[in-house]
Amino acid sequence: MKQDFAANWPAQADEVITGVQDWRLAHPKATLKEIEQAIDQHLAALRAHMLTDAAMASAAEVDPPRCPQCGDTMEWRGDHPRTLVTQHDRAVELKRHYAVCPTCGVGFFPPG
Repeated sequence: MKQDFAANWPAQADEVITGVQDWRLAHPKATLKEIEQAIDQHLAALRAHMLTDAAMASAAEVDPPRCPQCGDTMEWRGDHPRTLVTQHDRAVELKRHYAVCPTCGVGFFPPG
């Protein structure tokens, strides 16, 4: 597992804090609900960055899996991006290993 996956988090958290402060100064008459929504939006961006970094930290190179159809050892065919959407509607792009069976041609994204 990558050990430096959280290296950028303090700087990103500072950006969120500054963003919320700037927003609040620009909206002095905001209601509590508006303030909450603005904070949630800023935190959602940080949350998406943290989620991506934490998920990719465990993307270690592993031996190719066995084909679920014929049992042969599959071959890695590189990393392919996959875009997911968080609970706060933020797009998160993860790169996942893709394997193909040389015998029967089945393609496979291992879990992880």
